[in-house]
Amino acid sequence: MNTANLQLEGLYLAIASINNVLVSKGILTTEEIKTALRRAEANATADDHIIDDMSPANRDAVCFPIRFLQLANASMLDGNTPSFSDLARMVAQAKEPYNDQM
Repeated sequence: MNTANLQLEGLYLAIASINNVLVSKGILTTEEIKTALRRAEANATADDHIIDDMSPANRDAVCFPIRFLQLANASMLDGNTPSFSDLARMVAQAKEPYNDQM
């Protein structure tokens, strides 16, 4: 496996953990994090460069960290912290086609 991929896995888990601490300290709510991540995904998928120049697989790569963090945030509600591979699998299973794929 590429070392950069392993570093990114660690980064995603670190950000998810930081989000968890922000919620537990009352600085942010899970709903506020959810809104911020939805906004990030909407901005990413509305970018003309992403829509016009990237394949659906590359668009998924851009959105993967956002979707990963969305699922990690949702898992905080039930106190369950899935592993990286479980969250990655959930991202793949929840993926919907883009408008230009329909």
